Amino acid sequence: MHTDFVAALDIGGTKIAGALVDGHGQIVVRAQRATPAQDDGETVMGAVEEVLGELTAAPEWGRATALGIGSAGPVDATAGTVSPVNVPGWRDFPLVRRVQEAAGGLPVELIGDGVAITAAEHWQGAARGHDNALCMVVSTGVGGGLVLNGQLHPGPTGNAGHIGHISVDLDGDLCPCGSRGCVERIASGPNIARRALENGWQPGPDGDTSAAAVAAAARNGDPVAVASFDRAARALAAGIAATATLVEIDIAVIGGGVGKAGDVLFTPLRKALGDYATLSFVQRLEVTPAQMGTDAGLVGAAAAALARRTDAATV
Repeated sequence: MHTDFVAALDIGGTKIAGALVDGHGQIVVRAQRATPAQDDGETVMGAVEEVLGELTAAPEWGRATALGIGSAGPVDATAGTVSPVNVPGWRDFPLVRRVQEAAGGLPVELIGDGVAITAAEHWQGAARGHDNALCMVVSTGVGGGLVLNGQLHPGPTGNAGHIGHISVDLDGDLCPCGSRGCVERIASGPNIARRALENGWQPGPDGDTSAAAVAAAARNGDPVAVASFDRAARALAAGIAATATLVEIDIAVIGGGVGKAGDVLFTPLRKALGDYATLSFVQRLEVTPAQMGTDAGLVGAAAAALARRTDAATV
């Protein structure tokens, strides 16, 4: 087995992580900076360049053959640009060109962060061995990605599988994206917490009003907290069922902070799925927690770069 590496960047509103990853998905070198998310675009790019500087200084860099970027979106892989909602300084920012310049001209593959996590779960995690899968990240937002016919399916711009913005409530709340009743508007962590508070849930003495605190209250039987998670579970079930009906996935993998809520989320989710995934070809749909943890974005960006390299070699 050759010991080539692929470089990976995982860019979000909180942190910019970089790594060199081997052909088995193992991280051999890593670097990280906080994202200066409220600063101008060049300052954010400076943090990316610092991460790349650490990677290029590693002796293993000489064996890196490609670089994958998983970025908060929306991204546009055809234009090589990113406009992350949570990094206002980047609007149509030419990230691919700038990274290529900083990385000595390596081929660069750009995908959305939900697609990156999907690539990781399919390569090394809970969707391994499944040819048709949906992977979701349920945290501050709700993102996702698809594997179809055994291949990552990023779509032309790198955003395919963005389940957070499927509408599951036609007359529902206005979503910041401009649509109504989106999965994200109901099932993201902040929206679970918002609904619990609006309906009279009282946080404990520590004043913690996060979705994790609502999950803890639900575990202890608080009826308002339970109801908020049930509503989120129904929104997720409707979105998952719609996706499965459309493209025939057989597994849905759920990660992110809300995905860590355990039975508080998965028990009502599996029950609600029975109400929405009713046709014969979607009834055996499995729902399972993600396995890849905090390195999923890096491992997935590496997987996408590897897949592109393999495709290029077979052309």
